[in-house]
This record gives sequence, structure tokens and C-alpha cells, in this order.
Amino acid sequence: MPVAINFSTHVTLIPLAEHRLEIFSESFNEEIAIDLNKPPTKANDHWSDYPVGVAVMLLRAGYAISGARLSIQSDVPIGSGLSSSAAIEVATAFALTRSSGEDVERAELARLCRKAENEFVGARVGIMDQFISLFGERDKALQLDCRSLEYKLLPLSTEAQLVICNTMVKHALASGAYNERRAQCEAGVLQLSSELPGIKALRDVSPGQLEEHKNLLSEVVYRRCRHIVTENDRVLAAGEALEHNDLNRFGSLMNASHESLRDDYEVSCKELDLMVGFAREVEGVFGARMTGGGFGGCTVNLVTREHLETFRTVVATRYEEATGLKPEIYVCTAENGAEELKSPRDNS
Repeated sequence: MPVAINFSTHVTLIPLAEHRLEIFSESFNEEIAIDLNKPPTKANDHWSDYPVGVAVMLLRAGYAISGARLSIQSDVPIGSGLSSSAAIEVATAFALTRSSGEDVERAELARLCRKAENEFVGARVGIMDQFISLFGERDKALQLDCRSLEYKLLPLSTEAQLVICNTMVKHALASGAYNERRAQCEAGVLQLSSELPGIKALRDVSPGQLEEHKNLLSEVVYRRCRHIVTENDRVLAAGEALEHNDLNRFGSLMNASHESLRDDYEVSCKELDLMVGFAREVEGVFGARMTGGGFGGCTVNLVTREHLETFRTVVATRYEEATGLKPEIYVCTAENGAEELKSPRDNS
């Protein structure tokens, strides 16, 4: 259940006559160029892998991409779990297809951006980050079925505010851990299918079925599967809570989600757990959990508006005292996804 928050990645595009892309990143103060007639076939463990991977997937899908100079500017914190890679992918795909005159549906763009990260970059991520970057709407959360891509927009209460707390740490485990967890869950599906024929993913398994057949799984694989199965139920319950403006229920589901991520999926870390613990002790906090891939990055919190300043002061002070790190705390709003912004000089 993602939200498109008020951080942005802007891609400024200038058409080129040559069939090439020149891509400049303001964040890294670096430029690369690729020949669209002979695009790269593999990633280079470089920031440019994300926009280049998108261009490669668009070409492989048969879209005619015109030459262009791209300048990427972003205020999405890198490595924080706030989907900076998806933001770059989606902004690049949106700019390239619009400038090339290709009319590509947003769902297809989301699929191609995910494919760029899966097949070019090599990260086995899901489609949620790319999807919310394209389909997010102001003042709404989005409940997404990642299999069918059916989605429901849900109202965010005016009584509370989303607050992101950046731990300012990112442990090296994160990059490989996602692929490892994905493989463990797939192993669980394979083993469970001997007793539950027809299941294709853990979303097809109920908590009761998992408990009944847990003897088929190793302890680690069982806990990984338990996180996914119970998290799916929590997302559905959280959607109902938002529809009924039940923030206490929604917050308790956030808390349960963090505990499952910490204990069953094991993708939290000391700093995230401290940040979540400090947040939950502040008056006016409905819920707190880690967000993103884990092992550092950010937490997301639901806080009453009247307690925002107290929350920021208390959490920042206690976290810095405990870790020596000065966190960044962002009060966020839900905004629209990708859109085209015309230059003031462009009268077309």
C-alpha cells in the first residue's frame, strides 16, 4: 500500500538529431552517453544503469526512442528506501516516450521499468515502486494487486500526517538480501505446492494453510513465508481501516508489520528498531514501521497533526543521543505521480 510522497525526480529532455542518449546526473555531477543503435547489454554497477536500463527495455519492446539529452535532478534521498531508483526509471521512461511520440499506457511503463531493474540492473524487485510513481494521486494511498495490477485509491485522513524518519544509515546487506529473501519465498511456494497444488505465489496461501503445512518448510523459509502471508492480510485490513477512517486500527497494523519485518523477514537493523521504538513512545503516534528494503534507510510514521513538532523534536533528540547520528525527518503529503511539465518557453 504505497503513497507517492512530495519528493520529486525531474528529467529535463532536449531532443538530439543523433540516435544517442546523453544523460547527466546533477546528484553525481557526471555525464554518460550511449548509442541507441548499439545499446549496452549489461549493467555497470553505476547510477546510469537505471535510466540506461529503461531505454534498453523500451527498445527491446519495439518502441522507437529518439535521440535526446537528459538532465536528471532529484531530491529523493538516495539509498533511503524511498524508491529513488524507481523515480529515476519512471521519469526517464515518461520523458523518452513522450518526446518520441510513443503512446505507452502507464501500466506498461511500470512493467518496463520493473523489467529494467530485474533484467538489466539485476535486482529482483516487485512492481509496487514503479506503479505508485505512475499512478499515485494527491491525498490518496494506493492498494495494489501486484498480480493483476488492479488497484484501489484510498483516502488519507486529514487528522494525521505521514512522517518519514531517515536513520542516515544504509548497511551493505541490503542489495543481496532482497534477492535472497525472494529465493527463500519461491522455495517455500515450491515445497508447499506438494500439498497445495495450483498455488503460484504466497498470495495464494492463507495463514491457516501455512500453519497446517509448516512441517514441509525449514524454520527460516517458514518465517519468510509467514511474513509474506500475514503481510498480505495486513494490507487488506489496512485498506478497510482507511475506508472507515480507523487510524488506531491502521496504526496497529503498521506496528505489526514492522515486527514481522524485524522478526520473520529479518530485514530491519538496530537503527531502524531504535527509531521505531522512540516514535511509538510519543503521544499522538498511531503507528511506526520501517519502509523500503531494510538494513537502514527510513521509517514511516502516522502522527496526529497537533503532535508533529513534539514528534520531530523527541525522536530526533533521542535517536541522536542513542546513535550519534543526526536524522532527517520529513513531514510528507501524498501527491500525484509522473506528469509532464512544460517549459515556460514552450508554447506548444
